[in-house]
Amino acid sequence: MVQTHTLLRDITSGTKVRLFKIDAGQALKARLAAMGFLPGVQFTVMNNGHPGPFIINLKSSRIVLGRGMAGKISVKPI
Repeated sequence: MVQTHTLLRDITSGTKVRLFKIDAGQALKARLAAMGFLPGVQFTVMNNGHPGPFIINLKSSRIVLGRGMAGKISVKPI
């Protein structure tokens, strides 16, 4: 069975996902890891409204991400 992954920026609000990979440079990977974005972590997309902010709920914390960052994060919907 092939599991597909999707870019975080394409996930609709209210969807729970699992982090698959981050396709970025070492600096951004380190920054996201410091915020808790580690392989396999689960989180919920709270708001993906355009042009509003991109907000996720990760470990009981709300985190606002830039759309550029969200375009580098691959996730699997749960």
